[in-house]
Amino acid sequence: ARRRRLPLRLVHAVNVSAVAYSGGIDPAGHFLEELESLGDQQLADASAMIGKAHPELDIELSLRDAHPATMLIDESQDAVLTVVGSRGLGGFRGALLGSTAVALTGHAHSPVAVIRGRQPDDEPPITGAVVVGIDGSPASEAATAWAFEEAAARDTELIAVHAWTEFASDLAYFRAHQAIVDWTGFEANQSKMLAERLAGWSEHYPDVRVHRVINRDRPVRALLQFTDDAQLVVVGSRGRGGFTGMLLGSTSRALAYHCPCPLLIARPQRDG
Repeated sequence: ARRRRLPLRLVHAVNVSAVAYSGGIDPAGHFLEELESLGDQQLADASAMIGKAHPELDIELSLRDAHPATMLIDESQDAVLTVVGSRGLGGFRGALLGSTAVALTGHAHSPVAVIRGRQPDDEPPITGAVVVGIDGSPASEAATAWAFEEAAARDTELIAVHAWTEFASDLAYFRAHQAIVDWTGFEANQSKMLAERLAGWSEHYPDVRVHRVINRDRPVRALLQFTDDAQLVVVGSRGRGGFTGMLLGSTSRALAYHCPCPLLIARPQRDG
C-alpha cells in the first residue's frame, strides 16, 4: 500500500453464527458484544502498529459479521491486492494452509498474496530476488506485470522461470528418449520465447535486472528451487494446463501450500 500510495483496508470477521449456534450460545447476549469489542481492539492495535511504522498511510478499518473467507472474497472485488496469512487461529497445528487462505486463493476477484513465515513471529523477507513463473498464459502475463513492478519497487533483481513439463509421465518419457530429442534446439527455442515475452517489460522497467531460467522440470519444483532466498514469488492463478473454468491451477495451488516465502497469485483482467 505504501509503495503504491493506496489506502490500506484492515478487515476482521466476527463469525457469530458459526460460533454461537454450534455451542448453544445466544448470539443476542453479551457474547456478541464481547466478540465485537475484541475485534475492534484487534483492528485498533493493528492500525496503531502500522500507523507508527508508516504514518503516511491512509488506513481504513472494517468489522463485519461474516465468515472470514466470505468476507475477504467480497472485499477482494474492489481491491488491488488482497493479503492473507497462510493460516489463522483455527484448524490444527501443522496445517500448511488454512481454510480461509484456501478459499480466498481459489475464489478471490483480485490478486492474492499469501504470507507465510518459517516461524510464527517471522517478518516477511526484505532481501532477495522477486521470482516469477512464466508459461505464456493470460494469468502468467498478469503475473509478469506484477513481478516487474514489485522488483522495481523493491530495487532487486527478477528471476523469470520457465519450465515446460507439468506431468511426471511426460518428464519420464522425455528423459527415456534423450537420444532422439534435440534438447539443444528445443531449449534454444524455449529460451528465445522467454526472452521475447520479457523484452517489452524490460524496456518498461530498464533498471530491473532480469535473470532468465529455463528448466526441464515440473513448474512447482523449478520455482521452489529459488524460494529460500526470495522476497516474493509471483505466479498466475492458472496456466495452460487444466480445464476451462478452473479457479486455481495445480502450480499455484501447490505453491500456496509449500512456498516458504510470500506468494502473490495474479489473475488476468478478465477473471476479476
